[in-house]
Amino acid sequence: MSLPKDDARVLSSRWSDGVLLKRDVFSTVERGRFRTDDGEVDAVLRRLDEVPWWSFLLARHLFARERKALTLAKDLDVAPGLLWAGNRALVRGFIDGVALHLAKPRGNVAYFRSAKQALHRLHRAGITHNDLAKEQNWLVSRDGRCYVTDFQLAACFSTRSHLFRIAAYEDLRHMLKHKRTYAPEALTPKERKILARKSAFARIWLMTGKKVYRGITRGIFNFTDREGGGRRLVNDAPVLMELIRKNSDVRDAAIVAFADRRTGVGLYAFVEADRSSLEAQLQSELAAAKGPKPPEHIQVVQALPRDASGKPRTEILQLVAMNQLDLIEPMMTSETDRAFLKDILDSRKNLRDRFNFEADLQQPSH
Repeated sequence: MSLPKDDARVLSSRWSDGVLLKRDVFSTVERGRFRTDDGEVDAVLRRLDEVPWWSFLLARHLFARERKALTLAKDLDVAPGLLWAGNRALVRGFIDGVALHLAKPRGNVAYFRSAKQALHRLHRAGITHNDLAKEQNWLVSRDGRCYVTDFQLAACFSTRSHLFRIAAYEDLRHMLKHKRTYAPEALTPKERKILARKSAFARIWLMTGKKVYRGITRGIFNFTDREGGGRRLVNDAPVLMELIRKNSDVRDAAIVAFADRRTGVGLYAFVEADRSSLEAQLQSELAAAKGPKPPEHIQVVQALPRDASGKPRTEILQLVAMNQLDLIEPMMTSETDRAFLKDILDSRKNLRDRFNFEADLQQPSH
């Protein structure tokens, strides 16, 4: 399904391809650059030209909801600004930040104060997001502020109706669930009461609608969105990890997902070992095992980046796999991490979709 001529003409003259962020049955999302009247800016494109025919009507409905919400939220400074919108494609501003599940702002009370303010601005403008249970829809900017993204399920209200108040309450409750995960000590007594009290609509949804939704998206649409990884990350990655660890030369491994223009979702395995020739051997072993499809990329590294508890920092690895290297630099907390990043820049595998970020990352930080 191709884009309308007007959409295609604008994008061909004003859009520069960059990194593929996500591709599913509802849209393709890319990060690139867009030429505005004031010059070229970093931006994000959502397009419907690669959506299957059987999901197009729903995809078009979600697209229209996002376009309307972003138009209304344009000047709120809590969501991406809408730079251009066509019939089956739109371009929104790029927010220089990292998704909540990657940033993991533990103990960051200021961030959740900013998140509450962001919701207040949206709700005051009559917008409810309706999809804030997903951590990937919350962004932590470089300056620590909160932004929200992905408004496909958003609703715009002209009055503060009963339905609006229910939806706004659920937005707040989902924000507090994330606060409970990352800064539980900062929850106030009132916030704990909100967490303990779902709206009647939410209770009914959990008992009925959510089961239908999962049946449709996971059964009919074959769609799973755990941190954007889909079914391969949920079902295949654990099996592949077990097979990789059977090799005696492997000390540890981690598998993350990335958007792939050909397959939709690809897997990228980072293997901690000493010899780089192990990559080809592992590919052969995984293919011979007759199990899940092997990862598109296997990269041997001397040491995986780890957190204070010793677990691999998959948030960094996922950004490497997605070629969003400019977002990694603020997350480097030690010289060991920086040494790992340099090694990755020299030998990473997924080079089809990328900006030329390396030059910026090689500069000394200030």
